[in-house]
Amino acid sequence: MGKRSASHLLFVLLCLGSYLAQAQILFQGFNWESWKKQDGWYNFLEGHVSDIAASGATHVWLPPPSHSVAPQGYMPGRLYDLNASKYGTAAELKSLIAAFSAKGIQCVADIVINHRCADYKDSRGIYCIFEGGTADSRLDWGPDMVCSDDTQYSNGRGHRDTGAGFAAAPDIDHLNARVQQELSDWLNWLKSDLGFAGWRLDFAKGYSADVAKVYVDNTKPAFVVAEIWSNLRYDGNGEPSRNQDVDRQELVNWAQTVGGPASAFDFTTKGELQAAVQGELWRMKDGSGKAPGMIGWMPERAVTFVDNHDTGSTQNSWPFPSDKVMQGYAYILTHPGVPCIFYDHVFDWNLKQEISALAAVRSRNGIHPGSKLNILAAEGDMYVAMIDDKVITKIGSRYDLGNLIPSDFHAVAHGNNYCVWEKSGLRVPAGRHH
Repeated sequence: MGKRSASHLLFVLLCLGSYLAQAQILFQGFNWESWKKQDGWYNFLEGHVSDIAASGATHVWLPPPSHSVAPQGYMPGRLYDLNASKYGTAAELKSLIAAFSAKGIQCVADIVINHRCADYKDSRGIYCIFEGGTADSRLDWGPDMVCSDDTQYSNGRGHRDTGAGFAAAPDIDHLNARVQQELSDWLNWLKSDLGFAGWRLDFAKGYSADVAKVYVDNTKPAFVVAEIWSNLRYDGNGEPSRNQDVDRQELVNWAQTVGGPASAFDFTTKGELQAAVQGELWRMKDGSGKAPGMIGWMPERAVTFVDNHDTGSTQNSWPFPSDKVMQGYAYILTHPGVPCIFYDHVFDWNLKQEISALAAVRSRNGIHPGSKLNILAAEGDMYVAMIDDKVITKIGSRYDLGNLIPSDFHAVAHGNNYCVWEKSGLRVPAGRHH
């Protein structure tokens, strides 16, 4: 290897190390009902930028920005038409992103490209003539851009789908060269014209990781997280199986194939954690002594969360136990991975103070996606772990922790059945800390 190559490799490794060492926190800045907000969600959220910054957020995930048949944005049509969004106008979105940027927070766009809704019918009477939302022909597509095996809409000339089908709208053929180029151009426009810095890939199971890699490589986002939903595997008794390696391997495989900054929402950790806090905290340690979710295998590429607009909010499709949500945050905000805070919990559930205190612990101690995790105990009513030899987190109902907490650690955040200690932090007022 020549000197120039060696120097380049060292630069790349240093940049990667810097990226992994950041104490990142993602904040989901909307819920399923946000589109209904009078005077627009973008305008409303801009009034809460300072509060979100105070929560420790380094990135904010915003809703799908384009025209959509469904008001929430997940049935997109005219992708360049941002003024038709139920959340507000293009100018309002640009103003919101600028306000976050002024606080040092990067904005992540919710990218829905697996499927797309057409504006017009073709000669067969099928909705598969797409309009891009501009005066020119960008993203103006026909049935050739639909996957051939999506027989409800296809004319049979496209490639077969590379992922799972989506019955409610045409599945886009992501192996089509024009599709790849024009979607990449649109994503780069979201970066250059609007100021977005990263992507949340909706329904990423709908196209292969190799396809996702094309878009990541073509657009070079600073942050990428994929929704690869898994509800865990269950035993015959209805309980989650002890081993969830197949599910978390799927997440790891996706992140490894896409490469770069690509990460995935850690659905495995969510499922294990929301089962564990109900008296089964032994679940939070796998057979190798590691965390049972994606963070046990590839924490640098895992985005942990308690709930989101699908699992919680008014959809409530897979909710975390409502009386134990703060135990969930005590775990994700002090553990490896990139934690994601949900809007509802901060603003609608009045948990801002508790969540912000935990986020401050993370920031103050430099806990980052690749932080070292040492699980000290994982029993039915008690889970205790040390992170980077500087922070200890306990969740569960047990009060007596024996000699697990060293004398030079002091409690700095606590609530119902959780407590966090720092090796060199501020003391909290006297009282019951665990």
